[in-house]
Order: sequence, then structure tokens, then C-alpha cells
Amino acid sequence: MLEEKNPSKTALSALGEFALIAHLTQNFKVENKSSLVGIGDDAAVVEHAKERTLISTDLLVEGIHFDLSYMPLKHLGYKAVMVNLSDLYAMNAHPQQITVSIAVSNRFTLEALEDLYEGIALACKNYKVDLVGGDTTSSTTGLILSITALGSAPKKKIVCRSGAKENDLLVVSGDLGGAYAGLQILEREKAVFKVNPNEQPDLSPYSYSIGRQLKPEARKDVVELLNTLNIIPTAMIDISDGLSSEILHLSKASGVGFQVFEEKIPIDPEVSLICEEFKFNPLTAALNGGEDYELLFTVDQKHYDAIKSHPYLTVIGHACENSRGCNLVTGLGQQIELTAQGWQSFSEE
Repeated sequence: MLEEKNPSKTALSALGEFALIAHLTQNFKVENKSSLVGIGDDAAVVEHAKERTLISTDLLVEGIHFDLSYMPLKHLGYKAVMVNLSDLYAMNAHPQQITVSIAVSNRFTLEALEDLYEGIALACKNYKVDLVGGDTTSSTTGLILSITALGSAPKKKIVCRSGAKENDLLVVSGDLGGAYAGLQILEREKAVFKVNPNEQPDLSPYSYSIGRQLKPEARKDVVELLNTLNIIPTAMIDISDGLSSEILHLSKASGVGFQVFEEKIPIDPEVSLICEEFKFNPLTAALNGGEDYELLFTVDQKHYDAIKSHPYLTVIGHACENSRGCNLVTGLGQQIELTAQGWQSFSEE
């Protein structure tokens, strides 16, 4: 976890926009040769030579994507970067630069934004990416955070969602459902706190799942592993909206169906215990929870021996004829059609 400090309070009006930008970004150092011009000019200049440039952007809105009653600002800054880097890793690319734009209301102090940028800075340091620009403005509705990530990859190594072929293996990194389970714990403790503010919860039994929600990690290590193994996936996507949704995305883009085996889906024991506590199936958290930011990809069957016993990777199924659709195969052999029940941006609830 990231450490929080107890800051003094400085009104943002004491600085102004340009002084604020200079203050928040003064300790960011350029790491990549491709970052030719960073913060301080009208635009960033990056050069990726003969490699293809890839760009991803995400918008996070307070009250929709995060709740500051239990999401520390340092963790929010870190997580916001991870969300974008994960998209580039899902293309088998190497992130190198980010831009950060924020809109804040006057209830935020300078020290609060320092915490936010401290988390961003740690993410940049850990993943060796450069902050090269962005924007700040005022908001009447709390905090809005937008991050854009730029990266590169050789043309022959870029992986899209559309390359899966029949009989390809379906592989997932890490384990699933942890972020959703952690969210359930945080929401429960928030409700308890509202009733009794003096009660201090013991969250230690849930540290793994809470960490998966508050401070996820993009799977740079998996991309590096695949490169070491000389494996280029045929299709790949990151798991932000739940396993079911992402499988359906791969299916639609590639024109294939998928058979996914229930007993193969990796779920951490702590997640199973939390699900038992909340009386819902751990499989529901894995299929529909989202925000795990693991990588889901397909590979040719010839790579099975190279990945079958690796602790980072689990083969959970295979691609099949498109006409068969996407199905979950239970331990009893029953086939259940997969449906997308993850995050819906414009749902009524």
C-alpha cells in the first residue's frame, strides 16, 4: 500500500494554473530517449523511430469510477496510470509516455493534489514511463481525472483482438475476482462507518483483495514473459469489465466462439472466502466483476508446453467455431452461454 501523509492545507487559488502544473510536476524526470520535448511547451514531442505508436486514454470521474471515502488519492493516481498502461500491454506494446489532465473543485487543497501526483509519480517510476504533459481546470462536481498513454511496438509484434483462430488456447494471467471482492469489503465497511464512525474495521484478513481494488498492477511482467518465450499471442485484451465481457469482445473481433472450463478459472482462496461471506458464487466475481487488469489472450496450441506450468498463466479454454458461441463448461459438462454483465457506462443503476 502507498503511505498517506497528514498535510497542511493550501488553497489552489494561491498558485494559479501554471504555477500549479509546475509545482505538481517539478520532480518528474524524463526516462526515455523517445521523449524529446515534455512539460513546458505547447505540445509534447515523442519519437518512436521505426516502431508503431499506440495511444490509449481513460476518463475517471468521482462518484462514478471511484469513491474517495475509501480510495486514497495516492492510490487513485497510481491506479489511473495502471488502467491506461494495461491497455497498451494488451496490445503487446511498450508504454513510454503519459499525459495527465485533471478537473478539481475548490474542496481540494494543494496537498491533496500532491498526494494524487505522488501516486502518479510512483507508477511512472515503477513502469519507467514519462509524464510529458496534460491540463488542469476547475470543476463543480469533485474530481475528474483523464490519462492518456503513448507507447510503441514493432509492427510484427502488435496484437489486436481480431487474430484468434479456431483451436487456439485461451489463456489468462494471474487470478480473477479479487478487485470485485475487495470492492464489496470496502463498500460494506463504508456503510458500517456511516452508522458508527468510531468503529475501526479490521481489514487485514482482506488485504489481498482490497489491494487488487485500490492498487492494481498492469501486467508488464506477462508481456515480458511472452517475449522471453518467443510467443506472440494471436489475440489479446485486458480484463477491465469482467472475464465474460472480454471473451465476448475477442469472439466478436475474431469471428470465433470459445469454450471456457469452469474448473480452470483461477480464483484466489481469499476471494472465495469473501464470496462465501457475502453469499455469492466466486465464479460470479471472476466472470462479471472486472477491474482485475489481467491479460486474456489466445495462442497457438504449439505453445502449450511452454506455458502449461507457468505460475503466471492458466489455460482456461479454447477457441472453436463461431456458430457454437461462447460457453462456460461446468464440472458436470453442462454448457452455459456467457453473457456480458460487467461494467455498463450508461446503465440506469
